[in-house]
Amino acid sequence: MKGLIYQLKSVWKDKFCIMSFLLPIVAAMLLNIAGSIDLSSLGEYYFCVVDGEVTDETREWLMGYGDVTVCPTREEWLSAIREPSTNLIGVEGSGEGIRTVLAGDELPIWQQAAATLPALYEQRKAAAEVSIQTLEQPDVLAGFQFIFIAMILIVAMFMGCTFNAMNIISEKEDGVALINEILPMTPRQYVIQKIFVGFVLGCLSAMVTAAICFKLSPAGAAAMFVLTVLSAFVAALAGLFVGRISEGMMTGAAYIKIVMIIFMAVPLLKYLAVGGNKVLSYICFLIPSSAAFEGIMDLANGGMATAGKDMVILAVHGIGWFLLYLFLSGRQKKNM
Repeated sequence: MKGLIYQLKSVWKDKFCIMSFLLPIVAAMLLNIAGSIDLSSLGEYYFCVVDGEVTDETREWLMGYGDVTVCPTREEWLSAIREPSTNLIGVEGSGEGIRTVLAGDELPIWQQAAATLPALYEQRKAAAEVSIQTLEQPDVLAGFQFIFIAMILIVAMFMGCTFNAMNIISEKEDGVALINEILPMTPRQYVIQKIFVGFVLGCLSAMVTAAICFKLSPAGAAAMFVLTVLSAFVAALAGLFVGRISEGMMTGAAYIKIVMIIFMAVPLLKYLAVGGNKVLSYICFLIPSSAAFEGIMDLANGGMATAGKDMVILAVHGIGWFLLYLFLSGRQKKNM
């Protein structure tokens, strides 16, 4: 118990650990807010005309496609079009039609709209006779929000790896590791002591993040809880291995970055690229975060078909890596 209290005290002294705990929660809150922002205005067109140079009919027609800015003079009209921070499409009369003016630095979609606009204006009477059905504006972030949330949850679960690795490396540099080696403590007791704090904090961070981002049914919440616990346990074990092989803080930080990139890149690659290839998909499950990501995405989409399988995969990872670390620790102690 004293060892656990010592580990908890070290958390408050480690700003990197506190940041790792709070960062996923803050990111989840921001993503939750961003999901409720209406981004439909980003797809609107903006036109600019000179007062008195286009008819009221033309102005009303342009307002059907976007926002219309009226400039009192032609100089202000040209200045507004040339402004680099805007994508204004200048519109002026040309006989019975219209002509568009661009600065040349607009996005391609605005350039295409400007090129098409005069032809649309010529056919406006024929177009008015066609019945128009207005479809619901799709959510810009709908297809990616769950992926972002799943990645944030994996980062939250990974917090245990970061803390455990840095804690072991710090003890090596301070000489505490030499004292631990001669204490009457079994490898199992050492692993539990080292893994406890990182595991608990990783679970808490992931659970708070999931509570902010998801509204799950009781069964879905229970499945998410199990996935979170198993994933945080495996991540905490990964921190023990990183701390074991690292000689210093710089080396440990590099290893942590490599492991974190693998934990995030492999499940994303499996989901986006190799999901249809069963062989590659099974190979990806060698990285435990692939099972966690798949289970989170399944629960986020309202299903539970693969969550049970993913729990079993994570449990096998946890037992396997735990026994391997006990074996290596016991072997090291025998050789001393």
